Amino acid sequence: MPTERIREHAGQGATTVAARRRRLRADQARQLADLLRRQVLTGGFPGGTLPHETAIGADYRTSRNTVRQALDLLRAEGLVERLPGVGTVVVAEKYPHGLDRLMGLAETLREHGRVSNEVRSAGPVAAPAPVAERLRVPVGADVLYIERLRRLNGLPLSLDLTYIPLDLGTALLGADLENTDVFRLLEAITGQPLGHAEITLEAVNADAHSATVLQAPRGSAVLMLERLTHLADGRPVDLEFIRFRGDRITMSGLLRRSL
Repeated sequence: MPTERIREHAGQGATTVAARRRRLRADQARQLADLLRRQVLTGGFPGGTLPHETAIGADYRTSRNTVRQALDLLRAEGLVERLPGVGTVVVAEKYPHGLDRLMGLAETLREHGRVSNEVRSAGPVAAPAPVAERLRVPVGADVLYIERLRRLNGLPLSLDLTYIPLDLGTALLGADLENTDVFRLLEAITGQPLGHAEITLEAVNADAHSATVLQAPRGSAVLMLERLTHLADGRPVDLEFIRFRGDRITMSGLLRRSL
């Protein structure tokens, strides 16, 4: 092999090795960030201050550069910040939202503060085909549409778009939607408990309207929860599209294996 080709081949090999090392460190940093994120979100660091980078590296048997990359990932998520003379501290809190019980937001987060609702819109609209099909009403029939900005301790948390059959929705128009979960109101109106809900959870980019209302950066990721709730007798009564600020909420649940 000519000398020039040998040098070229050796150079390519060195570049490949360096790239692999960078990729390996990035993978390790992502794995470490996942482990640290759990501790950050569950109050695992006393006083809200993370250990020194050297101590974290020793605990997880990884390099200081990898630790720094992991902390950079958490900093980009808005969970931690580095303060001169103090170190890395927790600066944000995510609130737990369970997926294994059918509860309204105020019921779910009652231990974390007060949930308030800003009713941005409420009134009858003609049901689009996908809404009519899921609520089992004729296409074009009027349903109650409610748009609410929901806050926890004054901070914007979710934007809820709700569709309810009009025979139930008419009674809701005179109810206290600003301080009461729709779930509780539906149970009071119908005289029976809610039974079950079908849910879909996915990440979507915040559109201009949602970003403005939620005071989130335009295009940032939000958690979209689509939920169709039924009464105990099986009737669908509440179709919701809920956009949660992903930096303020975490979803969890208990799953059991059955074959």
